[in-house]
Formats: sequence, structure tokens, C-alpha cells
Amino acid sequence: MTKKSAKREPAKKASSKSAAPSRPAATEPLGEYRRKRDFTKTSEPAGAATSRRRKTLAFVIQKHAASHLHFDLRLELDGVMKSWAVPKGPSIDPGVKRLAMEVEDHPIEYNRFEGTIPKGEYGGGTVMLWDQGTYTWHERDPDPEQRLRDGYASGDFKFVLKGKRLGGSWVLVRTRRGEKKPQWLLIKHRDEFAEQGADIVAQEVTSVTTGRSMEEIAAGKPRRSSRSARQA
Repeated sequence: MTKKSAKREPAKKASSKSAAPSRPAATEPLGEYRRKRDFTKTSEPAGAATSRRRKTLAFVIQKHAASHLHFDLRLELDGVMKSWAVPKGPSIDPGVKRLAMEVEDHPIEYNRFEGTIPKGEYGGGTVMLWDQGTYTWHERDPDPEQRLRDGYASGDFKFVLKGKRLGGSWVLVRTRRGEKKPQWLLIKHRDEFAEQGADIVAQEVTSVTTGRSMEEIAAGKPRRSSRSARQA
């Protein structure tokens, strides 16, 4: 009897160990982005597993002719691009508030994407790099990235853009959390980059990197020369 018990004891311990509940896996930062896309069909970047920490934070605005024409604002934070769909695009008139619907985080590699997403794929349509540059907290601070993080979390997200078309101080104000798409308002602060009555999305209709129009991108035409791109 003693020998039998001794033989059974290790098996009992092993069974107990295997039955222990496993720890839940950490949420993948780009999980939702990747689940929505088939990278064998779209040329959009899947994104690196990890992103290196950089000295400056990037922003990009992409003009996107999907089911409805809109602009996508993306702000780098914690290794991903926090993203908002802005139906009417940004306005440099401080009196104009633009609806901005938060969408899934995108990879930092998306900042270089310009082209066409195949029809039938998520977000199918033409994408233009409408503006790009860097951004930071709206005041001097020893830890601007933490202040940006705090502003995003609180729903009062102030920042300063340094782009090719947009500059100065801005704010995203969250108006509704929503289960799928939290809603925000994108507002330009009054400063030297503001212009009352201006319609910058109507004034600027070409890519800041290739000088192409939406029609030229859709047709797969090559980028213009650096000189013609600047003049466009």
C-alpha cells in the first residue's frame, strides 16, 4: 500500500499543476488593426512587433477616399499611431469645430503609406499623405510625452503640430466615449497659424510627399519631381 501511494503521488501533483488557470495574455497593441486586414491582399503595413523609442513624436494626416471621403489624423503615442477619422478634415479657423471619431491604433509604419487599398478590403479606396511632421505637448515640460498621455486619457488632448501644412496649437476634446468609436472635437487654438474663414482642405489637394492628386494616386501614376511636387 505504501509503495502504491508513493507511485501515485507524482501523477497527482502533475495533474494539479496542469489544472491551474493560466494567466491571460497581454492585449496586442495592434490586434484590432491586424484583425481587420488581409495583408496578402492589401499593401498596408502589418507593423513591427515592437517600435523603438524615438526622440520626437510623429504625426500624419491622410486623405482617404473610402466609402466616404474623410481625413485620418494620426498621432504617435506609446509606440503606435493613435487615430481619428475626421469627416470634413482639419480646419485652421478657431471658430470651426470638426468631428473626430477615434478608430483603432495604427502602426508607425503607416505614416509612409500612400496608395490604394483594394476594393472589398477594410477601408478600400485611395489614400494620400496630406500632411506629416512632428508634434509635442502644448507647453514646456520636462516630460512632454507623459503630459500627452495624461491629456489623451482625460479627454482634453492638447498638442502642438509642426507639419508641412498645419502648425501651432490644437486640442482634441472627447465628447462621448462610445463603445466602438469615442467621439472627439478637433479644434485649432488661436495663434499665428490660425486663419479665420480659411478652408485649408480645399486649398491643398495634393500629396506632401509625391505631389500627386487623389486621381493620380488611384491611377498608379509615378510621383512628381521634387520641384513640381513643391509647386503643386
